[in-house]
Amino acid sequence: MASIATNRHVNRDELVGFVRPRHQGVLLTSRRDGWPQSSLVTMGVSDDGQLLVSSYPERAKVHNLRRNARASMVVMSDTFDAEWVQIDGTAEVIDAPDSVDGLVEYFRVISGEHPDWDEYRRAMVRQQKSLIRIAVERWGPIAKGGFPARLVSDSDQQS
Repeated sequence: MASIATNRHVNRDELVGFVRPRHQGVLLTSRRDGWPQSSLVTMGVSDDGQLLVSSYPERAKVHNLRRNARASMVVMSDTFDAEWVQIDGTAEVIDAPDSVDGLVEYFRVISGEHPDWDEYRRAMVRQQKSLIRIAVERWGPIAKGGFPARLVSDSDQQS
């Protein structure tokens, strides 16, 4: 059966509903010379609809965002041939120890409850973890790759 490419235009609530169960993304930031920097990340959505990413202060994405807060996130599904969306927004980097409460939220939206939150908080401070919060400003359609509909016959769709 031939797969037809799709583009679904969604409102903010539908976007958050699509993104919330997905935790794999590609974070795009800008290097000093203007070229893109791509980082494969685990990400989640906060209760207020911001994208959350855990990182370290030494990482390129963090350096780039401190210089230029504009960021894009490509949120992917679990399989390569499923739907995805690009989200653009402005990022804020929060360093330890101020990042700890946000990192707790990050963990919860991805994995649920931790067996020992006190230990988790100590580990985040010990590791000097940073939190990246991206305020969503715009997004493209939720897309799925495939053939243009004009190339798929009725018999291909029914196979």
